[in-house]
Amino acid sequence: MVQPFHLAVPVKDLAEARRFYGGLLGCAEGRSSPEWVDFDFFGHQLVAHLDHAGGAARPIYNPVDGKDVPVPHFGVVLEWDHWHRLAETLQAAGIRFGIEPGIRFKGQVGEQATMFFQDPSGNALEFKAFRDMGQLFAK
Repeated sequence: MVQPFHLAVPVKDLAEARRFYGGLLGCAEGRSSPEWVDFDFFGHQLVAHLDHAGGAARPIYNPVDGKDVPVPHFGVVLEWDHWHRLAETLQAAGIRFGIEPGIRFKGQVGEQATMFFQDPSGNALEFKAFRDMGQLFAK
């Protein structure tokens, strides 16, 4: 079993974070306070901390497979069908993608479905899937 990671991210509004992570992405809420909220982020602990300074840092962009990938970003590797269902849900919700859902490295080692978008506070997320999970760390 993979050990769950813990990640804390700044958010500008906890109610907005609850709607995005809890409502749209379907992440169950755990403990909370007036300053933070824990989410079960696909088996990992994501904590949205209220940012009193006013917003997430702006990402830089690095070219990968012809696309500008935001750094930093976080996300999870989903099962192939789960990724496609999530992509459809996000598209139906009108999410603005930084990198539209699609297949990267087609026909190469590491071929993957991927999509990038931001949460309402500007934190960049990537969700990906491999037809063959054995390709996750392939060279």
